[in-house]
Amino acid sequence: MTQKIVVLPVQADRDNTPFEHAHETTVATAESHGFSIVEPNDGQATAMIVVQMINSAVIEDTLAANPGITWVQLPYAGVETFLPVARKYPDVTFTSAKGSYAPPVAEHALALTLALLRHLPDRIRATSWGTSYGSTLDGANVVIVGGGGIGEELVRLFSTWDTTITVVRRSRQPLDGADHTVTAQQLNEVLPAADVVVIAAAATPETKHMFGTEQFELMNDRAVLVNIARGSLIDTDALVTALAQRKIRSAGLDVTDPEPLPDGHPLWEEPNCIITPHTADTPEMVIPLLNERIVRNLDALAAGGTPDTLEGLIDVEAGY
Repeated sequence: MTQKIVVLPVQADRDNTPFEHAHETTVATAESHGFSIVEPNDGQATAMIVVQMINSAVIEDTLAANPGITWVQLPYAGVETFLPVARKYPDVTFTSAKGSYAPPVAEHALALTLALLRHLPDRIRATSWGTSYGSTLDGANVVIVGGGGIGEELVRLFSTWDTTITVVRRSRQPLDGADHTVTAQQLNEVLPAADVVVIAAAATPETKHMFGTEQFELMNDRAVLVNIARGSLIDTDALVTALAQRKIRSAGLDVTDPEPLPDGHPLWEEPNCIITPHTADTPEMVIPLLNERIVRNLDALAAGGTPDTLEGLIDVEAGY
């Protein structure tokens, strides 16, 4: 049976070239494999590919209108906002972009880390020569929280230096390249010796506020903390206190809770904090990577693969 595919949004975004390209690439690839592109209300669609951020209600409405859909490709790595819809359709396979965006996100985490170690927040604000100070990654103990695609890329990048790398993840399976791999239950055990902590875990109920007052009390005052995952993994009030009391040296945040971080929030005034507005994975960077994921999955489907064999499978119960 010929696959009928809905591509959302239906119209390419003419005001945003990367998303327009993603839309055109998806349609062209699907049609070259003999798949039909249909409207969301077609009623006979068998798959849905989402190439741009849209409201989850649109996805739910399309699923309701097309009971034959067996596969949905989402354009995100983090899928927590779409889980309520996914859980309503247990017979549908959902895939995401997880792993696809690892290189640019890990690169951003490294940039924030180096900026903090070299005290760039101070120097950017400086109006006089000042004194010489700063730290190197050589000899540093690095803790990476999260063992997915971003965690793997972080291990590769941080291994450029003479570092000792500990990965904290859900499973006990060692992560290639890491010196140590421990479970999330052992997070508090590895924090006291950490010089650098990078958060790259999925946002789930279990990881909400996994960094709070207790964790900041355990960290040493020379440690830098970087978060390129989701803001909810850090208790923001506890972080404000930890920075103000110099419990940790500094923080680099590409994500915050709340997000966007409101004007006037104490973190904006914290001299040892760098905040970037969720720009570790801009459309210009990630759309080509999303295109590659979509094309590979369409290739696999055309070759006779089933949805449960595609890349980026979402574990709906686990939440990522």
